[in-house]
Amino acid sequence: MHELSIVHSIIDIAEKQVKENQASQVDIIELEIGQLAGVEWSALDFAWEAATAHTVLEHAERQIIQREGRAKCMECLTEYASETLFTPCPTCGSYFCDFIQGKELRIKSLTIS
Repeated sequence: MHELSIVHSIIDIAEKQVKENQASQVDIIELEIGQLAGVEWSALDFAWEAATAHTVLEHAERQIIQREGRAKCMECLTEYASETLFTPCPTCGSYFCDFIQGKELRIKSLTIS
């Protein structure tokens, strides 16, 4: 379950920011996660509850911005919605594409106190 390691990385970043800013906790954390990032939502929820106990994120409000997958065909240059990493171009059927959105996995903002 790589979601647990994702949550641990988020905790490390949050704790570093809280310490650097001489705060005590995170009130709100905003995460941006793309549809193509390979995150299993139920596993992320489970890992979050288990890993954030007794950390600066224990009482934080978690806000998740989900980004849809978007790709650009390298053959015909069509931009299209891509639900998976293996969605063919709807225009020419090619699987060769450049993903332009949907692989995000980042902390967008932290509100600390």
